[in-house]
Amino acid sequence: MANIASQIKRNRQNEKQRARNLAVRSEMKTRLKKAEAAAASGDAAAAEEALRDAQKRIDSAVAKGVLHPRTAARRKSRLARRVHQQLG
Repeated sequence: MANIASQIKRNRQNEKQRARNLAVRSEMKTRLKKAEAAAASGDAAAAEEALRDAQKRIDSAVAKGVLHPRTAARRKSRLARRVHQQLG
């Protein structure tokens, strides 16, 4: 346990940020899975909507500093490719 006041505060801040990051990541993963599931079902309209929503969550994670922009670009590209391949 830290004895220095600034480090005690830093630990509190880190814990709060960790919880926020965890929530953002979890929401993003959920949206990715929904997009994949919608594409697998074969419903093109639902799959496109889910894909757009997943991409929006990925962009949101970048804006909040949870993901690196290039990581986000790679994930969006791979997701779009998978969804469009499944739809045929």
